[in-house]
Amino acid sequence: MTAEATAKTPSECGGEPPGRGRRGRRWIEHWDPEDEGFWRETGERVARRNLALSVLCEHIGFSIWSLWSVMVLFMGPEYGIDPAGKFFLVAMPTLVGAVLRVPYTFAVARFGGRNWTVFSALLLLVPTAAAAVVMTPGTSYGTFLLVAGLTGVGGGNFASSMTNINSFYPLRKKGWALGLNAGGGNIGVPVIQLLGLLVIGTAGAAQPRLVLAVYVPLIVLAAVLAALFMDNLGPVANDTGAALEAARERHTWVMALLYIGTFGSFIGYSFAFGLVLQSQFARTPLQAASLTFIGPLLGSLVRPVGGRLADRFGGARITLGNYGAMSLATGVVIYASAVRSLPVFLVGFIALFVLTGLGNGSTFKMVPGIFQAQAVRRGLAGEVAAAYGRRLSGAAMGLIGAVGALGGLGINLAFREAFGTTGSGTPAFVSFLAYYALCGVVTWAVYLRGAAGAGSAARAEGEAMRPAYAEV
Repeated sequence: MTAEATAKTPSECGGEPPGRGRRGRRWIEHWDPEDEGFWRETGERVARRNLALSVLCEHIGFSIWSLWSVMVLFMGPEYGIDPAGKFFLVAMPTLVGAVLRVPYTFAVARFGGRNWTVFSALLLLVPTAAAAVVMTPGTSYGTFLLVAGLTGVGGGNFASSMTNINSFYPLRKKGWALGLNAGGGNIGVPVIQLLGLLVIGTAGAAQPRLVLAVYVPLIVLAAVLAALFMDNLGPVANDTGAALEAARERHTWVMALLYIGTFGSFIGYSFAFGLVLQSQFARTPLQAASLTFIGPLLGSLVRPVGGRLADRFGGARITLGNYGAMSLATGVVIYASAVRSLPVFLVGFIALFVLTGLGNGSTFKMVPGIFQAQAVRRGLAGEVAAAYGRRLSGAAMGLIGAVGALGGLGINLAFREAFGTTGSGTPAFVSFLAYYALCGVVTWAVYLRGAAGAGSAARAEGEAMRPAYAEV
């Protein structure tokens, strides 16, 4: 089929797609973004439309996922929950969201990206309404834990959104597209924190339901727009076994390790920042809320930049340099914690947020490139290699995202233990520093060591050239 023919969606063709038991005007049966003619004539326009709506829905999902990082700021002494209990409370959404990312990845292939986006957006109404019911003094701690766990559905949105958008874009543009999709979603964290600041500063700390009232109509609007204007990709929906194959690839788990250090840090710090300021520097809820949004906002905004830099210089190189910088920033935070200097602490902590955003973009850019390189190594070429890369990288992203989100759980539990035993977050930051150093070593050893000379050595021995992972 020619690029001109395949460029038309079923709705644009005015008919139903041939050869499927499943019919619908929002299904695209032929999709070849690596074909420049197809991409130029129709593909780019369709991909951009789906990307814009994916960002909107994921943005709201992230806001709901991080809802309890804001709700705990409204929970004064009358709620009877100590700092350790609050750290565990904000850890619950991270745990549930991480677990849900695996089935959410399968859901795109099973139901279609557009269909699942609509359903997952509407599902956000459940934790939002539940929080409105229970957010009052006297509610049991177990009830708070249960309702906080419900917001994990917002964290699952990331996996399905990234898997879906990965299939829409050609390899040469994935870094920017995935970075923009994820960054736009990540901004949901500082947006709801800013809204919490606005409510606390105007209506007071006794009005948490005002935050929830804002999001109900936004959730409905996002679901309606997704239903009207997004598309399902038939070739993706036809493949339900890719996740199992991706799980057998060692690179999936290496990248999950690295993503724990970037995204796990981003989401863990986002949920815990306000509590750290209250517990370690005795900030009031209003003072904490006036600072908590800054780091997540900057980290979200620079995520597409990390993807762009990875497109240009190679994701492995950017990731390695980023982990070195994260180690230095963590050293600054440890020093500031020891001398109890809030200004220095804020400089180091906000720098960490920025670096987690850059690292999020560069690590996720690496994933499609790694599986494309794997395809070449196996002797595949052209569209066959590109299809293999899209298939495996889309599935791997869900698994990597799930494991990475568990890093946020680890960060909140580390803070809970540190403050519970020493009254300071310093021991937690020391453990984070060790992990960032480990990630830097792994990045160099797996993706950069010997990459420059691999091609010439293989040719000298008459062997097939190894993939240059430094370029992924």
